[in-house]
Formats: sequence, structure tokens, C-alpha cells
Amino acid sequence: MNSNLQQPDQARTASVVELTQALIRRPSRGGVDDYGPVLAVLEDWLSAHSLPHRRLHDADGALVGLLVEIEGGHPGSWWTLDACVDTAPFGDESAWSFPPTSGDVVDGWLLGRGAADSKLAAAMFCHIAADFMPHAKDLHGGLAVLLDVDEHTGGFGGAHAYLSDPHASRPDGVMIGYPGMDEVVVGGRGLWRATITVHAPSGHSGSSKTVIGAISRAAHLVRLLDAAELPNADDIARFPLPPKVSVTALHGGQGFSVTPDRCDLNVDIRTTPPFDSHDAETLVRKAVDELDAELPTPKATEITPVATWPPFRLSNSEQPAAALLKAADEAGLAVRAKTAGPSNIGNLLAGEGIRATAGFGVPYEGLHGTDERARLTDLPTVYAVYRRAVLDLLQVG
Repeated sequence: MNSNLQQPDQARTASVVELTQALIRRPSRGGVDDYGPVLAVLEDWLSAHSLPHRRLHDADGALVGLLVEIEGGHPGSWWTLDACVDTAPFGDESAWSFPPTSGDVVDGWLLGRGAADSKLAAAMFCHIAADFMPHAKDLHGGLAVLLDVDEHTGGFGGAHAYLSDPHASRPDGVMIGYPGMDEVVVGGRGLWRATITVHAPSGHSGSSKTVIGAISRAAHLVRLLDAAELPNADDIARFPLPPKVSVTALHGGQGFSVTPDRCDLNVDIRTTPPFDSHDAETLVRKAVDELDAELPTPKATEITPVATWPPFRLSNSEQPAAALLKAADEAGLAVRAKTAGPSNIGNLLAGEGIRATAGFGVPYEGLHGTDERARLTDLPTVYAVYRRAVLDLLQVG
């Protein structure tokens, strides 16, 4: 197989766009739509191109993705290309200037929900797998393509099914096809999330007896959390972002005449290597203990942890970041390595000891918002960069 960096020909690019259009025209909003139709489009394409693939199911038997595996003829590491084919919701469809399931190409832009995140990447990765399949005997290790759903719900059912599948070859690294051409995301803050239930005696809002309701107690807890001291990002070389505490939801009470006996909060803490999930939980428990001491009630405040992901960060010399950055440089692109503030599926993989990049793709607009679109002008270059990176990782000379 020719290992020189080459852009796909016009027919190849047109085929990637055609497959993406078919995917966009099958709505697959996370937690809203049936994923069967969009995965069926991919199954048909993979079968037509004789690519070995199988379905992935979650613990309840629901279809949550497809997995392509191409085993090389020589020993070596496995590497995975991953793109989700479920999407964010449409939001207010009347605000869109075109249908969310358009799939049309206008002035070089591919239109519709999922064009950027991440149906174009899914189509591109399928074609890259087709490029490598005839040369499998020359590969060292293997190439997998994960086409997953249940990503935008936060459940990551497809990724979990892949990682727990006893028949799947465990990858040394994963390249996730999120869009954006200026950066390769090589790290992200972790997270620790919990719900907090604040209690108080209920009472009538018009009573002459003073009652400190659950909402007032919850508001005091929010102030304590907002005032909590966090370490600064003093070790920029190791991790360039500081931790962050956010109260993201508060629910309690109804009507006007009753002070409620319960209020629930969602707390999201973004963690870093110097401030991990244990530190995050300790911070919250300290604030809760302070609340219960200052405004005591018969029932103690309750903390229910919901999710924990570790932070991660690859150096520019670690794979697969090194291969992707090198390929981008050889294509003449000025691409920087970035540690992201938001968490991503790379954190989930890091928890499994799997290195990941989470983002390099075509330029885009309207991600998760109105009028999502992806610019196709740069598709041949992005395609060539990923193919070059895979060539390097599979040691094809």
C-alpha cells in the first residue's frame, strides 16, 4: 500500500458526502429517535463494501453501535477510529433556516444536524477502513472503527458496549472524530458529579413562626460551594487548567403558600490531576457539614454521587496524538494540541487506561445549536491526515 500522504480523489470525497447525507436524513437525536434507521444505513454500506462488522448491544439488549475490525497480518497494537452517529436535539426548528434533516450541500457547506457532530466523521472513517481492508495482510496490529450511539445522552452506551465486549480487540489508542481543524484535543478535565438533597421542616409561608425552608438552606449551600477554595493551575506543564465547581440545577417547592421540606441540587466539579475526584467529594462534604452545623435540621443533608471521570492529557509524543499531529503538520496545517475544559469521551477511555485524542475534523458552525453545518472544502485534507496517521500507527511502509 502506498504510504505517501495523498488526498482522496474526487469520487472518494463524493462518496463520503453521499453517505453522510443519508445519515443526516435519518434523525438520530440522543434519547429521542430510534437508532435503528441510521445504523441500518451504515450496515448496508459496510456490507456493500465487504467490510467485516457486527452489532454492539447494551446490557438490556438495545442496539448501541456497530464495530468494524480489520486484523493485520503482523503482530502489533490495535487502534480505533470512533465517531458517534446520534446527535443533539434539534431545538427550536422554526429558528433553523433549513430543515435539521436537510443533508443538502449549499455553497460548499453540508447542512443538517449531525453534519459536524459527527456523521461526516463516521462516513469518513468507514471509507478509510475500506481503503485499508484490501491491504490487511500488510498491517501490524489492527484497525477498528467504532460507530456508536447513546453518546449525546451522556450514557455512552456504544462505547461501554465496545469496551466490555470480550470478542473485541482492546485498542492501545482511539482517535475520536469531533470537528474543528485548528486543534487536536489531547486532554480534558475530569468530572465528579452528585445530587445533593437538602431537607428542612415544611411550614406555611404566612405563619408567624419563622421557618427556614429547604430552598433557603439550599441557597446557603450554593454560597458555600461558590466560596470554596480551589487550587490554581500552578503546574501548567502538567495540566494547564484549574478545577471548577458549578451548581447546575436546583429543584424544590411549588405554589406560594408552603415553604418546602426538600430541595435538590446538581453539582458538577471539573477535576484535574492536582484536584481529583476524592478532593471534589471532600470539598462538597465539607460544605454540607458546614451547612448542617450553621442551619441545623432534624434530617441531615444527603449526597448521592452520580458520575466520576478522570482527567487525562497526552503529551505530543504519545500515541495516537503524535501520529495525528505529525500527519497534520505534513499536510501543511498549523494545528495545536489542546487540553479542553469540557470533558469528553476521552475521559471515559482514560478511565480504562486507553489513550485518546478527541477532536480533529472539518470546520463547522451551529454545533448543538441552530443551523448546524460542516464545511466540505477541507474534507479531502482532513481525510488525508487521518489516513496518514493510521498508516503510521499500523507501521505500513
